[in-house]
Amino acid sequence: MSTLFSPVTLSTPDGDGLALRNRAVVAPMCQYSVDAEDGVPTDWHLSHLGALAAGGFGLVIAEATAVVPEGRISPRDTGLWNDEQTRAWKRITDLIRANGSVPGLQLAHAGAKASTEPMLPGLREASVPESEGGWQTVSSSVSDVFGLAPARELTGEDIEQLVADWAAAARRADEAGFDVVQIHAAHGYLLHQFLSPLANTRTDEYGGSYENRTRLVKRIVEAVRAEWPAHKPLAIRFSGTDWTEDGWTLAETVRLAGELRALGVTAFDISSAGIGRYAGPKSGPGYQTALAAAVRAGLEGTDSFVTAVGMITTGVQAEHVLVTGQADGVAIARAALENPHWAAVAARELGVPAEENPRATPLWRGHW
Repeated sequence: MSTLFSPVTLSTPDGDGLALRNRAVVAPMCQYSVDAEDGVPTDWHLSHLGALAAGGFGLVIAEATAVVPEGRISPRDTGLWNDEQTRAWKRITDLIRANGSVPGLQLAHAGAKASTEPMLPGLREASVPESEGGWQTVSSSVSDVFGLAPARELTGEDIEQLVADWAAAARRADEAGFDVVQIHAAHGYLLHQFLSPLANTRTDEYGGSYENRTRLVKRIVEAVRAEWPAHKPLAIRFSGTDWTEDGWTLAETVRLAGELRALGVTAFDISSAGIGRYAGPKSGPGYQTALAAAVRAGLEGTDSFVTAVGMITTGVQAEHVLVTGQADGVAIARAALENPHWAAVAARELGVPAEENPRATPLWRGHW
């Protein structure tokens, strides 16, 4: 029996849990495909995410979706701040579910890393000027650590509004049919900008000590959990470490994960980096799995679901991560872009019988 293709139930406050058919998760990946720049997901998102569900994944998490317009990484990102966006997402969640997978969504705010050019071929890595459709960005503090257009420091009033914005987006995510919401606190985006001393130089209750730097994340988790239905799991993505001196550390991630578990977060995805000069290991197969293993060890006995992510590309490699106890699931990103049927291929690679392969039924002749 393959561990990767064994079912798992994500814990929920109501005690019933949410069942996944397997432990292969699609990591959220920006598509930069909203041509109208209005945050409304398009036919591309429908076909892309539907194909991943048909390809056998247990949980499909849609891309970083902004809770407010100014939270978008680029003008071509998706959002969830109005009714039109909610309706557009609903047809996508219906398709994901019809293909046997669970629909999830990453809620995000890019902070100082917002209003940038889409990460597409031929475009530069730079801020989009306001004269060309960009906007004034915000952050925990004024900092040049990102090498982008200067961001404005959020005021206390701004922070109160942000907490409300995240809660409102969670309500819309439920209306849109998502069964999992993942809060994005990684990769140098806004919540990570509060967590990391490299970007947070505030002197008020949101800066300085560990308790202060983690305050906003905790408030947002509490606000989202209060609005998110009790029968649906709440997830979070961390950069386990900044991989650089004086930055956010793995020990802090382990501590915060335990504190957020007590606030109702039950699924944790552990990536890394995004702020400051990268001084970590060379990117390679499974280079981040030790971070997930540390968080999983810190959460032992809490009925949590911890996923490892980063250069996990084959079924055998993914199976190894799970059977050695490094994680409870794997989040697949680039390999899923290369092959939306990655899960079905991995199942065949691991000897899962054809009749148990998670590939959508109309594609049964793909089993050979």
